[in-house]
Amino acid sequence: MIKLPTFPLLALALLATPGLAEDPQDKKLSQELAEIAATTATRFSPELVTKFRNGVAEVKASGIEKSAKQVGDAAVDGQLTGWDGKSVQLSELWSEGPVVLMWYRGSWCPYCNAQLRAMQKQLSAIENAGARLVVLTPELPEKAKETAAASNLSMVALHDKDNQLARKYGVVFSLPETIVPIFKEKLSTFNGSKATELPLPATYVIDTDGKITYAYLNADYTKRAEPAEVIAAVESL
Repeated sequence: MIKLPTFPLLALALLATPGLAEDPQDKKLSQELAEIAATTATRFSPELVTKFRNGVAEVKASGIEKSAKQVGDAAVDGQLTGWDGKSVQLSELWSEGPVVLMWYRGSWCPYCNAQLRAMQKQLSAIENAGARLVVLTPELPEKAKETAAASNLSMVALHDKDNQLARKYGVVFSLPETIVPIFKEKLSTFNGSKATELPLPATYVIDTDGKITYAYLNADYTKRAEPAEVIAAVESL
């Protein structure tokens, strides 16, 4: 069995959302994400909130949710590097058992951090169902290690340099022009690239034949796959 690097990630957020760290056990991820969105709407100006909403609509209108890899498609293989410098071949992982593949935009994203915490709490359930959770992120390994020291989250995380694998899955999009000034410097700092693009926070389940059996694709970054739904997809294999 391939030994993978575990990757603790600190819940850094673009916005410091009060009460977010409590994360009650009985709260669904969708509820927590809705609370983050509601708080964000009160912290930003109406003009900026409108820009974000229009940006989401523009990405959705591009058709990326339908053009990306879907259920029944063959998963795309790739060799990626963990923050410890060790490389991992995805096909070797799914040959040993189902893989939950989840894209993580960066430690600056509060929605991503909420999703990570929710998945961390269900990590045992995912593994008991026979699958392995693998997080992909365009964030630089050195930036990720800066956040690792104070984190209580640990899971397999691999660096998708310049969104190369995300591009093959069809989940990369260019930021709408109205949003670029807001994220340009942040993406350059965290991803080490001048590219103003992001992956959808997509989640896939891949079986041992390398086929996609579950796909969560949503252009709205405030929405994520519910952990219970992912676990059910794994258990159905």
